[in-house]
Amino acid sequence: MRPSPLLLALSLALPAPALADVLALQCGQLFDPASGRNLPARTVVVADGKVREVREGHGAVEGASAVDLRGHTCSPGWIDLHVHLGGESSPQAYSEGFRLDPEFTVLRSTAYARRTLHAGFTTVRDLGGETTLALRDAIDQGWIEGPRILAAGKSIATTGGHADPTNGLNDRFAHALGEPGPAEGVVNSPDQARRAVRQRYKDGSDVIKITATGGVLSYARSGDAPQFTVDEVAAIVQTARDYGYSVAAHAHGKEGMRRAIVGGVDSIEHGTYMDEEVFALMKKHGTWYVPTVSAGRFVAEKAKIDGYYPEVVRPKAARIGPQIQDTLSRAWRSGVKIAFGTDAGVGLHGDNADEFVFMVEAGMPPAEALRSATIHAATVLRRDDLGRVAPGLPADIVAVPGDPLADITVVRRADFVMKDGKVVRQPE
Repeated sequence: MRPSPLLLALSLALPAPALADVLALQCGQLFDPASGRNLPARTVVVADGKVREVREGHGAVEGASAVDLRGHTCSPGWIDLHVHLGGESSPQAYSEGFRLDPEFTVLRSTAYARRTLHAGFTTVRDLGGETTLALRDAIDQGWIEGPRILAAGKSIATTGGHADPTNGLNDRFAHALGEPGPAEGVVNSPDQARRAVRQRYKDGSDVIKITATGGVLSYARSGDAPQFTVDEVAAIVQTARDYGYSVAAHAHGKEGMRRAIVGGVDSIEHGTYMDEEVFALMKKHGTWYVPTVSAGRFVAEKAKIDGYYPEVVRPKAARIGPQIQDTLSRAWRSGVKIAFGTDAGVGLHGDNADEFVFMVEAGMPPAEALRSATIHAATVLRRDDLGRVAPGLPADIVAVPGDPLADITVVRRADFVMKDGKVVRQPE
């Protein structure tokens, strides 16, 4: 596949970053996701983009440059399983598709990617946005700075569903664009559902995302009505398995969640109206829950501002947004498997670490909140090379001043970030 003119331009404008020399990160303590505790005084030796070894204490390492993080807690680089790097919330967001060229949105998204990485998130799963595929490739080539991206590309919806691109258009515009189909991510049968997955494979997606119910911010009345049959979900999941894809399901309403879980999806995103019946079903099927409390709180606040959202959106934002944190609290107590995601883009990029604080407010211990963004998120991604600091793995490391197990709010002050052995941020 030939790179786009935009990617070629980026390659000429920005040199590929060189890997750092051998570094010895002298960590005051190192968070271990496997045990959920801090290991005291560790030196992480990094070479050729990977962790070479992890030593006890802070002794000198021959041939290595020391990085003093003795007042910090080091952690595996954090993983956000639900972002949208192609845009960011604003009152103008609903008209951008008519005003902005795709090239502009990709270039703008480079700033969002950099903010995300500098906040400590070395890997993200982008769940919807065609331009993010190009952003992912540019980052992988080393042309721009950003987190490792696993991208869904275009979400899969039904006619009038949360990700139908013609929602909100009048008849003249809708007819001019034509009836969207599987290539555009709109399906209305199991056969079309299979075609949509195959199109995502052709497009180069890394993961499949479906909108199993209505959404808060889509230009439609219902935020929670089910929008797929079980047979359609099962067709998507079965076809996704053929290509090695996992399937994430946006869902707010109970019946849509039930159909998605029974159909075999890997994760439920948002999950606003979950109840004990849904919790039990998720535990039975091993389904992960990605809460996105940050987005719920953000939209609830913005719904109070006249004109921020269209009037068809505003009551949904006011009603659904405030409930997600309580749902997380009940899901945690019920024993549902929980992984980290923010829905950044619905809120502001770079504020991703706020989610840790909201998770702890909901009743999760700080160690479990950190595990949700490291070892558990890596499990959802099916990436056993991420979410840990261990010899042979990519050197993705974030450090915060103080101890997040004692005060989770220090995650908002990440001041050392390394991705693939390259230091992208360090204490001043």
